[in-house]
Amino acid sequence: MIDTILLFILSLLVVVVVHEFGHFITSKRAGVVVEEFGIGFPPRLFGRVWRGTMYSLNALPVGAFVRSRSEDDPTAEGSLASKGPWPRFAVYAAGPVFNVMLAFLLFTAFFGLPRTMVVSDGVLVYQVQSSSAAEAAGLMSGDVIVEADGCSLATWEDLQSKLSDVSQGEAVQLLVLREGSERMPVSVSPRFDEDLGRNVIGITLGRNLVADVTPGSLAQQAGIATGDSLLAVDGKGVINEASLSNALDEATPGSAVVLTLLRDSQSRTVEFSQRPADSESLGLRLLWAPNTRIEKRPTHITTAVISSAKFMIAMPALIVASIPLMQEDPSLAFVGPIGAGQLTVEAVQAFGVSNLLYIGGLISLGIAMFNLFPVPPLDGGGMLVAFTEAVRRGRRLSARAIRLAYSVGTALLITLMVFITTSDILRVIEGRGFGL
Repeated sequence: MIDTILLFILSLLVVVVVHEFGHFITSKRAGVVVEEFGIGFPPRLFGRVWRGTMYSLNALPVGAFVRSRSEDDPTAEGSLASKGPWPRFAVYAAGPVFNVMLAFLLFTAFFGLPRTMVVSDGVLVYQVQSSSAAEAAGLMSGDVIVEADGCSLATWEDLQSKLSDVSQGEAVQLLVLREGSERMPVSVSPRFDEDLGRNVIGITLGRNLVADVTPGSLAQQAGIATGDSLLAVDGKGVINEASLSNALDEATPGSAVVLTLLRDSQSRTVEFSQRPADSESLGLRLLWAPNTRIEKRPTHITTAVISSAKFMIAMPALIVASIPLMQEDPSLAFVGPIGAGQLTVEAVQAFGVSNLLYIGGLISLGIAMFNLFPVPPLDGGGMLVAFTEAVRRGRRLSARAIRLAYSVGTALLITLMVFITTSDILRVIEGRGFGL
């Protein structure tokens, strides 16, 4: 846990340094005299002047800062305030922009990690929809599609990728394994589904299919029927006969065993008071996708980039969709450094260290969005002032109006931070988490 907290502090430091570096590099390009670019907050541990700027490393590793010459004095040569509206707008916007870029890189790295996935020698057809292209082509439940247009299929995504490459009206040539031995070619023409936004042939894929239920068996007494699919035992997913046996072996002796099944796309559970040894003792004959196993596979960089872009584009919609949850429990929606650290610890414990990349991306994106609020002294407030003066063709807002805006904005931010920090501390004291 300590190492996770240290990694979180390092991640937060990197996010803030990148934010300040955006301000720094844009200030330099705008001709602003930057007196110091510091990592951490004073007291200073180390510093070196290069090209008129002090680069410093400081004792408190909780942030970074850019100190420019007489930042608020428009009469000082080389100050930020002495520049025109648009250069100032660019300097203020650069911090959030760099955070968005960092989030994109972190999400790309996260989505680019090797993925643990279920693979097999073909994909199993669990269900064929009526009046579908698959039904017209003669596909049946229990068929295993081993090839599409001559390419072997190992995952469900492989089949969808092949279907997406087909133009409207064209056919895909499938090689199908039926009843475990008969190999037969099938030609099927995908249809574009407007709701799903992709080509479909009208099948549901699965890991297994109940092919037969022994009369009078435990399975029949529990209501399991031909055509069902076994999903899990006591919450543990099953992908092949070995995983089913292992899940049954791990069931607590003397306690009920709960099987989760799929029937007509609806999940249901059945309970056995005694622990069956395997599918045969249950009275089931199951068809499995052949040679199903778990593998770690690399992700192509293009796929990672596209996944990252799609995730970030979808973020506004996700935020809007989560508004009811925010209203129900604001303490889980608005978090400060303490809450972000707690969330990071929970995510790493639940999903592994690799999720630091994902959490880091969320933090970077969150800092960008927070700083874009048009409230001084946030970057968004500076952007609003600069934009207003640009609309006024360079005429400055009065110093009194700006001081008032910054005073009110600072008071609001302090109030907000006190509320968030208090909420974070109470959550930790009460032992509540984020439910990961």
